[in-house]
Amino acid sequence: MPQVSLGEIEDTTRTALERHGAQPWIAAEVARAVRKAEAVGNRICGLYYLESYCRQLDSGRVRGDAEPVVTRPRPGAVMVDARLGFAQPAFARALPEAVAAARECGVASLAVGHAHTCTSLGYFTEQIARAGLIGLGMTNASPIVAPPGGRTRVIGTNPIAFSVPDGDGGLAMQFDQSTTTVALGKITMAKAAGERIPEGWAVDAEGLPTTDPDAALAGSLVSMGGYKGWGFGLMAELLAAGLTGGVVSRDVRPLKAPDGPPHDLGQYYLLMDPGVSGPFYERLKQVQEGVALDDGARIPGQGKGEQDPVELDQAVWEQTLGLAGRS
Repeated sequence: MPQVSLGEIEDTTRTALERHGAQPWIAAEVARAVRKAEAVGNRICGLYYLESYCRQLDSGRVRGDAEPVVTRPRPGAVMVDARLGFAQPAFARALPEAVAAARECGVASLAVGHAHTCTSLGYFTEQIARAGLIGLGMTNASPIVAPPGGRTRVIGTNPIAFSVPDGDGGLAMQFDQSTTTVALGKITMAKAAGERIPEGWAVDAEGLPTTDPDAALAGSLVSMGGYKGWGFGLMAELLAAGLTGGVVSRDVRPLKAPDGPPHDLGQYYLLMDPGVSGPFYERLKQVQEGVALDDGARIPGQGKGEQDPVELDQAVWEQTLGLAGRS
């Protein structure tokens, strides 16, 4: 398998996106997100998604020339209309205003509306944390989850991400996880590889446990922790759709389908200033010390570094080069 530098991954991704109709600054923002995903081993949100981006640029399902519009309707509320374009450039345009609002008010919300899928939600909350604020984010997705005991798919995997600053410009903690037992991408990757999936990930169309990825995709993913995960998924659904102007999961076509209506999704973030009240960093240190008492225990995100170069699947890299016109 080829070893490819992060710089080459980012440059080739940017070229591919521009070649398929994205404006240069928009392509650059999306390419940065792809680079980050590959750097930390998040294959599902990296080059694996590039073909979909390009095909949807071709079909018009995502607008490659959309200029996001940022507003601040309340002192602690920032909104950005992605105008059916990519989520990454919309977030980038709105983040400075949202950071300013959080520092002024102690806490602020950032609502990204009418956007394409954001893929890795933690990519965004990490930026909030590196600005010195606590970041909490959530989004919804195409319907693939039925209520516990039900069969009708109502919500998406609806991930939640949480990032905590360390006080020195870095990260003390981060998690980014779907509210299902597993992300949808792991099912589709298992299908592509001709592999079975573990029992407990999904149920078939009759609501019965399955290890067949095809049956899982025709059925429903399982909420993590049953009713508990279902509740978190509904929370993400209501905030991501209800406070951004985006659509509910039931109205979203499969995210990687080349044709069809725009995703029109929302992402909702809370930005919290850790210095507004209370001894936040003192308590953070106490929690870290408690976790460190057991060998092998760690805080989510702790010790997670970036790889450069990255080992890529040969077929994925060849496809990337082809999309960029470099094959």
